[in-house]
Amino acid sequence: MNALHPARFFLKEIFKYICILLFCYASISKLLDFEQFRIQLGQSPMLSAFADYLTVGVPSLELFIVALLSIPRLELIGFYGFYSLMVMFTTYIILILNFASYVPCSCGGVLQNMNWNDHLLFNLSLVLLAILVIFSYRNMGNHELKRYNGS
Repeated sequence: MNALHPARFFLKEIFKYICILLFCYASISKLLDFEQFRIQLGQSPMLSAFADYLTVGVPSLELFIVALLSIPRLELIGFYGFYSLMVMFTTYIILILNFASYVPCSCGGVLQNMNWNDHLLFNLSLVLLAILVIFSYRNMGNHELKRYNGS
């Protein structure tokens, strides 16, 4: 075991709980204000055709990723899911910033108070952290990964 393993483990755990908190908070906020979330998605020029599916699908996917992150043997898959969904959200923000005059944020809770540029920076930060965590798994030896996952 190399000397960085305890630090990597600690940082990975902190980031995992940040991801879990973020997606739990966002999905529950969307579900609690379900009708408003559906209306906001319907106002998006890029998403209006899919609003009914996305209204149910996005919070469901966020909660599914939370479940994956909560199970040690599946958390790497959860990190990939988190990364993928955050890349999609970030791509959407980039498109909004470049091609739309105004679209209300369909994020839940406190996140909807961010402007689009702040939201972009926030998302990019999370995407970069997810990449670092995923690469830290790739750098773990097989025996180290088994010990980390409790096998």
